[in-house]
Amino acid sequence: MNFLAHSYISFTDEQIVGQFLQDFIRNKDRFSFPPGIVEGILLHREIDTFTDVHPEIHEAKKVFSPLVRLYSGAFVDVAFDYFLANSLQDIALMHHSERVYKVLRNNMNLFPPTFHRMLEGMERDNWLYHYREDQGIHFSFRNVLHKAKYLDKNLAVFEVFLNNKDQLQFHFKNFFPDLMAHAVDFNNQFRIP
Repeated sequence: MNFLAHSYISFTDEQIVGQFLQDFIRNKDRFSFPPGIVEGILLHREIDTFTDVHPEIHEAKKVFSPLVRLYSGAFVDVAFDYFLANSLQDIALMHHSERVYKVLRNNMNLFPPTFHRMLEGMERDNWLYHYREDQGIHFSFRNVLHKAKYLDKNLAVFEVFLNNKDQLQFHFKNFFPDLMAHAVDFNNQFRIP
């Protein structure tokens, strides 16, 4: 899943930090943080593992795979953040976004400079909140295309999303409750004392 889902499926502020930190640390360093942050790192990994093998994700990837092949999972992640954002009440999404930015700003010492620049843009343009809009998700799709080494930067991924929105939303609705239930179980079983 992408930024919104990982932050939304965090049960503490420390887990939010760990969920974001996961993509910026070496595997060998994952246990070198305070327990609550380690929980977030492990939760991020568990979410990714669960997501990768879920049948609804497998079906959703088929929407994008003819165009982007192995990158289809990244585009499903972005699309699912759109559906998650639109499943939340406007005020709840705004409060969640503000909380995440504040938590991350308060823990900037744990992140590399590349994250500092990213967070500045994320907060300035309020990515988490604007995932609910077509333009916000279009921007995110362009970011994924820009980072992908072997994809044409002008691929019509956003158009594929728009043309298959109902199908993707169907997969999201069947998947996300399973993910939430799994994350709650994982969190309850693997709390670090």
